Amino acid sequence: MRKSNNWYKAVAIPVAAILLLTGTPAVQAQSDFLKRGGDLLRQLPGGGGGTSGAAQGLTDGEIGAGLREALKVGVKTVVGQVGAVNGYNADPRIHVPLPESLATVQSTLSRVGMSGMMDDLELKLNRAAEAAAPEAQAVFLSAVDQMSMDDVREIFNGPDDAATRYFERTMTPDLKARMKPIVDQSMSEVGVVQSYDAAIGQYKNVPFVPDVKADLTGHVLERGLQGIFLYLAEEEKAIRENPAKRSTDLLKKVFSR
Repeated sequence: MRKSNNWYKAVAIPVAAILLLTGTPAVQAQSDFLKRGGDLLRQLPGGGGGTSGAAQGLTDGEIGAGLREALKVGVKTVVGQVGAVNGYNADPRIHVPLPESLATVQSTLSRVGMSGMMDDLELKLNRAAEAAAPEAQAVFLSAVDQMSMDDVREIFNGPDDAATRYFERTMTPDLKARMKPIVDQSMSEVGVVQSYDAAIGQYKNVPFVPDVKADLTGHVLERGLQGIFLYLAEEEKAIRENPAKRSTDLLKKVFSR
């Protein structure tokens, strides 16, 4: 249970009075006051020590197990969502658009009544992202198991999206490396290359158009991961805040407020 503002005032004011009576020079006194006062408050119940209020009474092992379980639940939920048919394509928040470098191609083909070719290409880019998403799950789950206890403490006591930002910062290169062959394969299976070549062929038949290039694989990877991280952050926050999202006894124990 959170302490009231009056409780903190009752503690902080006597602490301030004691420290100000030490006779320390003004500048150093202010610095010592902030440091020593903070140290004293952190030693008191509810004073904000090394673990959050939710973690009081929990062992490091319980915190680690609970956080890892929460992250695995979140990852599986998100991958199941975005990796389904239309997981990207029908979701305006993570839909994979055509690369900006193809804007000229799109507008040119629209003028000659061939916009459907680019619409088809865009659909297939989303299909490729959906097919590649499940590959991210194994990478995430492996990373969760390898987190150090220092990582666990920092994430547990961090903001609502601390784990997601940790993954984004440390795992993006590995995720792209693991997902790239899957994206290439799925792009081939759904006909991305054929659609692209056909659209560019028609585009080049139009006089005086500039050359264009597009890294379709890199584009799908970038936008695909953005979608995963977006929903993983929301899932992480929900598990921290919403009791209904805590599907096991361990999650209920570790994340109860």
